[in-house]
Amino acid sequence: MSTKDFIEKDYYKVLGVPKDATEAEIKKAYRKLAREFHPDANKGNAKAEERFKEISEANDILGDPKKRKEYDEARSLFGNGGYRPGPGGAAGGNFNFDLGDLFGGGAQGGGGQGAGGFGGGIGDVFGGLFNRGGTGTTRTQPRRGQDIESEVTLSFTEAIEGATVPLRMSSQQPCKACSGTGDKNGTPRVCPTCVGTGQVARGSGGGFSLTDPCPDCKGRGLIAEHPCIECKGSGRAKSSRTMQVRIPAGVTDSQRIRLRGKGAPGERGGPAGDLYVMVHVDAHPVFGRKEDNLTVTVPVTFTEAALGGEVRVPTLGGPPVTLKLPPGTPNGRTMRARGKGAFRKDGTRGDLLVTVEVSVPKDVTGNARDALEAYREATAGEDPRAELFQAAKGA
Repeated sequence: MSTKDFIEKDYYKVLGVPKDATEAEIKKAYRKLAREFHPDANKGNAKAEERFKEISEANDILGDPKKRKEYDEARSLFGNGGYRPGPGGAAGGNFNFDLGDLFGGGAQGGGGQGAGGFGGGIGDVFGGLFNRGGTGTTRTQPRRGQDIESEVTLSFTEAIEGATVPLRMSSQQPCKACSGTGDKNGTPRVCPTCVGTGQVARGSGGGFSLTDPCPDCKGRGLIAEHPCIECKGSGRAKSSRTMQVRIPAGVTDSQRIRLRGKGAPGERGGPAGDLYVMVHVDAHPVFGRKEDNLTVTVPVTFTEAALGGEVRVPTLGGPPVTLKLPPGTPNGRTMRARGKGAFRKDGTRGDLLVTVEVSVPKDVTGNARDALEAYREATAGEDPRAELFQAAKGA
């Protein structure tokens, strides 16, 4: 994603939240949209896939407090693509320019960022824009590595307990043939146009200078006189690798995990990008999940529900627990087994919510039938639906 896109896109509109939305509101909106437009739920729907990418990109920015602050500051400064100086500002209050001119139509010299990445941050771009911190020395600039997106499918138990999974990823990395120099002899020269900075000045006004990626070296700061055959002089080549990634305990379906520094390596001493893993969780035949709690439905007999008793309940990955049913337990009542749920971020566990389901036998014969007939005669004067009809009349 280019810096121009970063500033011009309205991520709040993408997620359908106001600009003062809380982190919880942003997270809730992202989860809702991610479930609706996830590729697994929209097989072969290119528009849904593109919408899902847009939603993920917006969540990456707004879900990260630091990136969100940079984004808000950039949007405040540049508005809808034009610089807006304050009252009495530079250029007599009429100064205006287009972001397409400022960033060269969004072009970035080699090693562009993946979804959610924008180099070293918008602060780096503004540092060059307003000519801050310049030392006047000749040096090639480090470049942050590319962010990488990947997906993994876990079993229900793996999601609750955590798992280490292998992920095969493809990304742009330093070309092995030329050791990332772009020159087949390994001896590129410093670009004479930008003197190794990767940027060139494009006039000045209002007390600050504007910069563009150098057109001769494409922002690399180096020029290969003998371009490498493998990477065509870019210094980058597509590479695949398998990484063992630890997925923390307690992750949920459609959760997006950020692993800092696990993306593509940077150039010239720049930091590595990040790895973003979208997690999918398979359903379990017995257990369900409600936030940090697990759920299970347990059948009980009529006599257990009516007279009370002790019921053994299975747990996920542990020994059964015994719950005491009070006499007169109704069908659908939910009880709680504490500490038998999913892991929380602080290492504690939620609870197991046990819902009682009274089991009615299909065939009743012999002594059991005689006993039920006797029970029916003994309770013939009771009408469990009396209150229902009374309430219906009064409504």
